[in-house]
Amino acid sequence: MDVYEKLQKSLAAVRGITDFKPKLALVLGSGLGAFGDRVKSICSIPYAEIDGFPVSTVQGHQGRFIFCMVGTVPIVVMQGRVHYYEGYDMQDVVLPIRLMKLMGAEELILTNAAGGINRSFVPGDLMQVTGHISTFVPSPLRGANVEELGVRFPDMSAVYDKDWLEEISAIGQRVGVPLKRGVYVQTPGPNYETPEEIRMFETLGADAVGMSTACEAIAARHMGMRVAAISCISNMAAGISKQPLSHQEVKETADKTGPRFEKLLEAVIKQKKQS
Repeated sequence: MDVYEKLQKSLAAVRGITDFKPKLALVLGSGLGAFGDRVKSICSIPYAEIDGFPVSTVQGHQGRFIFCMVGTVPIVVMQGRVHYYEGYDMQDVVLPIRLMKLMGAEELILTNAAGGINRSFVPGDLMQVTGHISTFVPSPLRGANVEELGVRFPDMSAVYDKDWLEEISAIGQRVGVPLKRGVYVQTPGPNYETPEEIRMFETLGADAVGMSTACEAIAARHMGMRVAAISCISNMAAGISKQPLSHQEVKETADKTGPRFEKLLEAVIKQKKQS
């Protein structure tokens, strides 16, 4: 089954349950799923109920779509994502992003828990992604191009919308949630990086490192979506931190940061006007 046929099959499965049309899509990363529990759900669909759909296997990723209103804005929330390291083909990793665009979402907010490379960061900081380095993972656009989704050679000189970046920064200041800015590098995982790799990423200009997001942003831009991304700095990266890295530490820091993150997300979404 080709990519577009698989997407249409997934879309038909969703439309068999709900005709909800989101304006905005939100992906909740590790430890950030509580926002999905707090919103008033109109409908939710576990990924496992969509035939052929990739399913989250990581602790802290519930694995379902939530359809809801935040203020007057209809949104679809991914409460947990799938990752390349779980063994999925990259086309399957970004399938949920493409599906949310086909559902109707024109804008996408990506969130993640990331390791801090920038030495001025501390665990618990929130970082707006200004750009990314995706060279270390396969492109989700590899293989035959799907013309229905986008052009063969899409421009990636401004993956993360600059106007939205400024808007989110201003909202953060207004609601008392300060934001750092930086470049995110995606690695394949699931192992954490070595200190030597972190030194390389630092030399390349990366401020934070994680195992998601960049591939999703590429797929979204290929389809013409407006993209923003925010990282929760859950720990300092290997060699910068003296402590061994663990997923438990990542989840605990993200849980503690959750209330501030949720406050910011709610304010950002509510400022959007329903067209």
